[in-house]
Amino acid sequence: MLRLVIHRVLVAIPTLIIVSMMIFGLQKMLPGDPVLAMAGEDQNPQVIAALREKYHLDKPLPTQYALWMGDVLRGNLGNSLRTGEPVTTLIAQKLPVTLQLAMFGLVIAIGIGIPLGILSAANRGKAVDYGANVLALSGMSIPNFWLGILLIFLVSVRWHLLPSSGYVSPGEDLWMSFKTMVMPAFVLGAALGAQLMRHTRSAMLGVLRTDYIRTARAKGLLRGTVVLKHALRNALIPIVTVLALLFGELLAGAVLTEQVFTIPGFGKLVVDAVFNRDYAVVQGVVLVTAVSFIVLNLLADVLYVLLNPRLRRA
Repeated sequence: MLRLVIHRVLVAIPTLIIVSMMIFGLQKMLPGDPVLAMAGEDQNPQVIAALREKYHLDKPLPTQYALWMGDVLRGNLGNSLRTGEPVTTLIAQKLPVTLQLAMFGLVIAIGIGIPLGILSAANRGKAVDYGANVLALSGMSIPNFWLGILLIFLVSVRWHLLPSSGYVSPGEDLWMSFKTMVMPAFVLGAALGAQLMRHTRSAMLGVLRTDYIRTARAKGLLRGTVVLKHALRNALIPIVTVLALLFGELLAGAVLTEQVFTIPGFGKLVVDAVFNRDYAVVQGVVLVTAVSFIVLNLLADVLYVLLNPRLRRA
């Protein structure tokens, strides 16, 4: 196990370096000049020169990258070019909101995807199977922003059941926080639940074809016992590891959802930073997201080995 973790970490290091280069390089391709925006309407040449020197924008790109990476390795993601606040502070404020939304969405996805996947696999070729596949295809095809707008119109505007937008911290009002999270979490969870349903169905079909399942059926065990106790236990091994990767998709998919529902989270932070040409914030947010994906990949690998006895013995 330790060798596996060390191997994955060693593979992750060059991946992070390449990702950091891409983040830094693509950021420079954004249109506009943040220094001119910071200089104000007068755009005094001396002020512009001072700002470029302050943020190392007067140096060659390789030097800028080296200085930026040096700060990153020391835990300093820089300061916002617009507000002057440390990027780490902004991320620490916004990330918990997105994590709350992602966790809520993950619960909804599990509640939708795994039961539908089990039903579909257990009734392969029947109406239930076709219906579950249609739902899964619909969930993967409908854009998040369109579903979000539709829910706002129906649930909030027409039926007045839930708030249309905004965010309330659980520490302020737990019930109101739950109400503001239901719709955006469902938007995220629906798409993920559709993917999870397909993974669950595929894993269950593979297990249901095995010899020990046929033996269990031949012994006269109840169908529910065979499916839920014997088949599901082994089918969950790849599903659990896939969940770690799909959780990363939730964090990425929160960008549009947070914009639609006006949730002040990680996604809204990066969108606002792009529009404001706030290089430091964009670089910091994207880098944290990339690191999160790599950590989740590592976690998925470790979980797969922990849950699969054959791999542990190997």
